[in-house]
Amino acid sequence: MLAKRIIPCLDIKDGKVVKGVNFVGLKDVGDPVELAKEYDRQSADEVVFLDITATYEDRGIIRDLIERAASELSIPLCVGGGIRTIEDFRMILSSGADKVSVNSAAIKNPQLIKEAADEFGVQCVVVAIDAKKREDDTGYDVYVAGGRVNTGVDLIEWVKKCEELGAGEILLTSMDADGTRDGFDIDMLKAVMNVVSIPVIASGGCGGKEDMAKVFKETNCDAALAASLFHYKEATIDEVKDECEKYSIPVRRNHETGL
Repeated sequence: MLAKRIIPCLDIKDGKVVKGVNFVGLKDVGDPVELAKEYDRQSADEVVFLDITATYEDRGIIRDLIERAASELSIPLCVGGGIRTIEDFRMILSSGADKVSVNSAAIKNPQLIKEAADEFGVQCVVVAIDAKKREDDTGYDVYVAGGRVNTGVDLIEWVKKCEELGAGEILLTSMDADGTRDGFDIDMLKAVMNVVSIPVIASGGCGGKEDMAKVFKETNCDAALAASLFHYKEATIDEVKDECEKYSIPVRRNHETGL
C-alpha cells in the first residue's frame, strides 16, 4: 500500500493565512510561507495554498508567495483559487508550484482540464470539487462560487469526466461535513472512489487526528486535508501520523531525519 498523505490547507487573503467559517469572521493566523515551512518540518507531505480572494489584482501577491515558498519548501506545493485559464496554470507553475487546483472554471469549461493535462502533464492538474447530498438522497450535486451555487451537475458523472479529460487528482470537499468537525464524509468518498482510479484527497469535516486515521481505515482515499486542526495547533502532522501508525496505516516521515 502506498503511504497516505497528510496535507495542510492554507487559505490566503491579501498575502496572509486566514481562517473563518464559510469565509465569515476571517482571522489572520500567520504568514503563509512561515506556516508552510513549519508544516514541512512536521512531515507534511504537501501544502495547499488557496487564494480565496482570487482576483487578478491579487495575482502579484500570490505569485510572490509561490516563489518564496517554492524556494524554501522541500515538499510539493499545490495552488488553487480563481484559476480560469491556461495562462493562470502557466503563471503558477512557472512561479514554482508543483500542482494547480481548478474548481469553478473546470465546470464552466471542462476542456481546460484536458488542455492543462496535455500541456503540463496530468500530475500537475488537481480538480477541486465541492459537493453536497441532494435532499431526496438520490446522489450528490456539485457546487461552485464557494459553495453558493448549485450547478445541478451530478458528482459521480463529473468525477468520471474529470478523469477522462486528464485530471491527475480529485480534491473532494463535502459541504455537508465541512465545518462540522464530525469527521470526513465517508459515504461520499466511497461513492467517488468506486468510479475513478485516480487519487482522491478527502476534505471537509476533520475535527481531530482520529478523523484522519478513520478516513484511511474506512476508505481507499490517498490523502486527507485539514486546516484548523493544524493552524490552531490542536495536533501536529507528526501526531496525526502517530495516530495512523497505530492502525498500521503507512505514512512517510520527515525526509531530513530519515524516519
